[in-house]
Amino acid sequence: MAESIQLEQADGTAFDFEGEAARIITLSPHLTEIVYAAGAGERLIATVEYSDYPEAAKSVPRIGDAFRIDIERVMSLQPDLVIAWESGNPHAAVSQLRALSVPVWSVEISEPAEIADVLEAVGRLTDQADRTSALGQEFRRRLAALSELYANQDVLAYFYQVGAKPLFTINGNQLISKGLGLCGGRNIFNDEPGIAFQVSFESVIVADPDAIFAPFQEDSPNPLATWLDWPAMTAVKNKALFLLPADPVSRAAPRFLDSLELACKLLHQLRGQRSNG
Repeated sequence: MAESIQLEQADGTAFDFEGEAARIITLSPHLTEIVYAAGAGERLIATVEYSDYPEAAKSVPRIGDAFRIDIERVMSLQPDLVIAWESGNPHAAVSQLRALSVPVWSVEISEPAEIADVLEAVGRLTDQADRTSALGQEFRRRLAALSELYANQDVLAYFYQVGAKPLFTINGNQLISKGLGLCGGRNIFNDEPGIAFQVSFESVIVADPDAIFAPFQEDSPNPLATWLDWPAMTAVKNKALFLLPADPVSRAAPRFLDSLELACKLLHQLRGQRSNG
């Protein structure tokens, strides 16, 4: 008799799955990364655009993107599991798949530790539980080490620039902000109601953060160069315009922790500059 696995959906309801998932479709690049990290990449039969890590993911067939899912194509592939991104996929498409009796597990990662939770859950679904349990434990150990290393340090205010034109940012409930909070970073837009939203340059200048972060793609123009036009800003004076690798820091997958450790190190180096100054 096939083993029954019970997981939690993003909305808190139960998701019951019988046996092993052998034909998986992921509806987000970060979920694709997690499936590969779990050691189950060979079970991935389709995914969405921009699923480009690891290298093998680039050759997986596409069935849509963040805004459009090709339901007919999904059904033709006969998946036994679709892993959906609760806040990033069209709810109508996900509901339609469920109505067509496709097993859809919808997840939402809003805390760094939840990356390990989802990784371990994928391991249970794909007979990789031993592997993902070890990976999950190591991920949590590194998170705990960050918290311990930077405990009781001075809090530094930062602005996180998602995009420059128009100027977009995130609030304190977004995954990146939760991560930076572990090492004493405080988002200047911490209490804004939206997860991601547009702001004015003037509002950032008035807040005068200690540091400014932005995701950065190699061979692209420096997204923070505009801030050099305001040399009186604290972040500019301190040369605290920090670039982070775009995909790792922007995706809720195991690589996120590498970028978080880098960001925490940069903040702490800034503390040292201030104390020496």
